Amino acid sequence: MPKNEKLKSILIIGSGPIIIGQACEFDYSGTQALRSLREDGIETILINSNPATIMTDPTMADHVYLLPLTTKSIIKILKEHPQIDAVLPTMGGQTALNLCIEADDKGIWADFDVDIIGVDIDAINITEDREQFRELMLKIGVGMAPQATANSYLKGKEIAQEFGFPLVIRASYTLGGAGASFVYKEEDFDELLTRGLEVSPIHEVMIDKALIGWKEYELELLRDKNDNVVIICTIENMDPMGIHTGDSITVAPAMTLSDKTFQRMRDMAIHMMRSIGDFAGGCNVQFAVSPDEEEEIIAIEINPRVSRSSALASKATGYPIAKVAAKLAIGYTLDELSNQITGSTSALFEPTLDYVVVKIPRWNFDKFEGSDRQLGLQMKAVGEVMAIGRSFQEALHKATQSLEIKRNGLGADGKGYKDYQQIIDKLTYASWDRVFAIYDAIQMGIPLSRIHEITKIDMWFLKQYEELHELEKEISTYTIDSIERDLLLEAKQKGYGDRQIAHMLKCLESQVYNKRDELNINRVYKLVDTCAAEFRAETPYYYSTFENEVEDSEGGKFSANESIVSDKKKIIVLGSGPNRIGQGIEFDYCCVHGVLAASECGYETIMINCNPETVSTDFDIADKLYFEPVFWEHIYDIIRHEKPEGVIVQLGGQTALKLAEKLDRYGIKIIGTTYQSLDLAEDRGLFSNLLKENNIPYPQFDIATTADEAAAIADVLDFPILVRPSYVLGGQGMKIVINKEELEEHVVDLLRRMPGNQLLLDHYLDGAIEAEADAICDGENVYIIGIMEHIEPCGIHSGDSNATLPPFNLGEFVMQQIKDHTRKIALALKTVGLINIQFAIKDDMVYIIEANPRASRTVPFIAKAYGEPYVNYATKVMLGEKKVTDFDFNPQLKGYAIKQPVFSFNKFPNVNKKLGPEMKSTGESILFIDSLKDDEFYNLYSRRKMYLSK
Repeated sequence: MPKNEKLKSILIIGSGPIIIGQACEFDYSGTQALRSLREDGIETILINSNPATIMTDPTMADHVYLLPLTTKSIIKILKEHPQIDAVLPTMGGQTALNLCIEADDKGIWADFDVDIIGVDIDAINITEDREQFRELMLKIGVGMAPQATANSYLKGKEIAQEFGFPLVIRASYTLGGAGASFVYKEEDFDELLTRGLEVSPIHEVMIDKALIGWKEYELELLRDKNDNVVIICTIENMDPMGIHTGDSITVAPAMTLSDKTFQRMRDMAIHMMRSIGDFAGGCNVQFAVSPDEEEEIIAIEINPRVSRSSALASKATGYPIAKVAAKLAIGYTLDELSNQITGSTSALFEPTLDYVVVKIPRWNFDKFEGSDRQLGLQMKAVGEVMAIGRSFQEALHKATQSLEIKRNGLGADGKGYKDYQQIIDKLTYASWDRVFAIYDAIQMGIPLSRIHEITKIDMWFLKQYEELHELEKEISTYTIDSIERDLLLEAKQKGYGDRQIAHMLKCLESQVYNKRDELNINRVYKLVDTCAAEFRAETPYYYSTFENEVEDSEGGKFSANESIVSDKKKIIVLGSGPNRIGQGIEFDYCCVHGVLAASECGYETIMINCNPETVSTDFDIADKLYFEPVFWEHIYDIIRHEKPEGVIVQLGGQTALKLAEKLDRYGIKIIGTTYQSLDLAEDRGLFSNLLKENNIPYPQFDIATTADEAAAIADVLDFPILVRPSYVLGGQGMKIVINKEELEEHVVDLLRRMPGNQLLLDHYLDGAIEAEADAICDGENVYIIGIMEHIEPCGIHSGDSNATLPPFNLGEFVMQQIKDHTRKIALALKTVGLINIQFAIKDDMVYIIEANPRASRTVPFIAKAYGEPYVNYATKVMLGEKKVTDFDFNPQLKGYAIKQPVFSFNKFPNVNKKLGPEMKSTGESILFIDSLKDDEFYNLYSRRKMYLSK
């Protein structure tokens, strides 16, 4: 056995709360690593302060410490577990690496005789210290852009004078490109240099000559102790150098790289990994390639850890990088490990793709009013989607359909830009929706050469766009009755949705669907198998595509469908799509637990999701994974193929809930609370009537669909007024207004963005306390899993509030009202499963703000604080397997747990940081305190009113 037998107990450092630049990719990697180590009988101890993730679930590690990521916490754990032999810091992003270095500098690992595995400190230091890294690269013959280090303002000015503009400033030891910027003009240099020096923890920046317009590539590598190296994936950025890879549209495999240059790049990457240190584990290497015949290669950076892109690469190839990296860290070699997808090939066998993967980031600029929306060296995306297709065009379309930004794909939806100058600006100053603007530019007749000149995007990609536009023009000359089978099939093979084709043919989406059915143009499902079908895959991990029919020897026509339907009873769980503010990783946690609970009840479980960062899209969580857009057409085809008992929508946030109406209309069973109840809770007017019937108090309100109606309502209600649109998540569009001018401006803006929406106007209870309750209901019995009191006053979104479990100053009378209202509402809504209700408390009277009969953002937090698997219980109730009374609830919590929001405002320096009814936090951490006398609680409480913005 080659494993290092001395390693019996390992500490893993997580990545903490989710921030822009370090999201749930590391939760996925850490979860894989924990499972991988436990397979080998190794005791796992985890430190991570994020309660929303699967990684910190008690089932994931032998000991889970929900503690702040500090050296103080590390010492506490090492004292409690003197048996710890080693620490694995490469699974928790830059946060974990930085903490590992700090602990090493303080001599903590040496004091407790703990080895560092998966990386060595020298490798981290070489790759983080840009001067050392540059010297090493030049020594081993790897090209670098002209660059120099500045640790003072004066030195920075000297370097700029020597290099000339444009320049790139990068801050050392930061994450997600924090402090990095392009400097085109001398007059901007001073401010950007100062910012970089301030952001860097060691007040150092690297100044590079900018490689504007060069192509950018990433390679994911794994190496074992015998120095075997495999390249798992080559990722090409469609956006050229100058946009952070986390904000770039990326494609795998690389599309525009010549084989000769790829071989050179491979050799350089392996050479670089070997030169930075002698360690077994994963590495991410980034290169720039000149866009000319020479194809000169220049190294940008190397990260000796599992990176953001390795989650994408794992999902793209089906090769579980973090799982294998954890095995290599404990002494295995690649040739001894099997590829878990095929079960028959070795992990030393490099993946081959017979499909194309496209990743598109998801931004949330609407949450940061006044933010600079231009993409650059600092990452600004809050999530991402991944799509798999048989061609770049199909994958690109599926990715744009996955984004959930009210677009049906590229073009053909009537939502494109029509203004010449606006399109040119969006191309010139890389905008978040440039992926759509390129199509609009071609549609307007702007030549490809001009688009290339502005964007520097490779001509190959632009020609792919042009082909799509030509196809749209051709289809638009037909009607639904006259379109030929071959043309309709081609449109589907290139990823066009039925809605888009209906737009081109000027007919209904359902007519296109029926026409496809009639012509036998049906989706087929293909396996992700890591080896281009050379070997049989064992894991059921699928994507959809359309194929030409093949004729067999008997003359029968068919297209090969690799997804074989079993005769078991099945449940589909709809995932939550890309992460965004208001709908984060908490819903992925709920989906994973839903899948596992359904499996325990004897169902075959099917997961549909398109988020590459999360645990729900790991190939071995559900019995079957469909890596597909959470988009009606795709879901309906899977349902028709699999014929499940029903679909669970209440665990996937607003994404899944939005599809409930369609499911209901098509007669597909929704597991748990019915669509009618879900809709009643969302419809502010109907819900308030329900409260009235049940004698439950709520703030005075009325409903407006025009600015005039809103003005009339304001005369009756009295200011301040809280304006809330229906059917939104994360407080989108909510605002407290204090006069008629503000009211009119906000209502007009909302109705422009959300035509036909019902706006609820209610009298804002100034100075009220806010609380919320989560409960499980089986239609007859209600069990309240937790009541939380917000430290901030009512008016700050619940996701942005510090919330305590249990409440800290609500009297018995108020608590009783909360319990009574929760039970009444859960039963009145005929809830089956989870429900979250939010309250405002004023003068000892409890008013209802809203109720959501679904899994809420706070469920994972309550489950972690009390040590109870509430989502598992709720799923069994939804499936009708159990009643609430069948569970033996036994919550364990000494003192209080506080949910603390974490913000990513540092990515948007010019943004108003005041908090209000629209959610702005990107993640959360959990803090346990023994009593209210704790200093941390006192600090939070004393600042509670500071940020309230009207």
